[in-house]
Amino acid sequence: MTTTPVPDRRQQRRQAKVAVILGAAWTLARRDGLAAISLRDLADTVGLRQPSLYVYFDSKLDLYDAMFADGWRQFLDCVRHDYPSDPPEALARFVGECVQFSSDDVVRHQLLLQRTIPGFEPSPKSFAVAMEFYEFGSGLLRQAGVEAPRDIDLFTAIVNGLAHQQVANDPGGTRWVRLADMTVAMFLADVRRRAKPGDPPRTRRRRQTA
Repeated sequence: MTTTPVPDRRQQRRQAKVAVILGAAWTLARRDGLAAISLRDLADTVGLRQPSLYVYFDSKLDLYDAMFADGWRQFLDCVRHDYPSDPPEALARFVGECVQFSSDDVVRHQLLLQRTIPGFEPSPKSFAVAMEFYEFGSGLLRQAGVEAPRDIDLFTAIVNGLAHQQVANDPGGTRWVRLADMTVAMFLADVRRRAKPGDPPRTRRRRQTA
């Protein structure tokens, strides 16, 4: 006979409070800028005294680390869904969503994809969330026949370039989002052009994911 584990209510309360603090931290970052987050303002916003924040985060850099992981989880939630069965079409949709994700929240884009906080390096645990996103995108590339590490590196640079352009020149808009289809078509055409004659890159049908 199996027993249902008893929920750790203390841990649940802690996780709920951490989620509230992170939500407030993002709000302050959007208002004041990432580097200008005030721990005193943050504590006031969530109904704590400033020293009590250290129960949840060891330092301001620890707060940024939690925000980094939270941002990448948001990114994963954004792109994990059913995709078209045609791999190039699926890849183009993924690219458009990545650029739109950056456009929707400039501050989040800065923390995840730019080095804007002096002295901040994500912890291995938080960086693992970013790598989970990278592996997800790499899977879509492999489904479209792109497997060489240098081609994957080039693709990430191209997508990041689109995102940076979008954020810098049309934040909240879609000017560079709309280039996703063209970008993927040009990239895949170049990969095929560089393939050896008679050995075209494989294109596999992708199993839809929930």
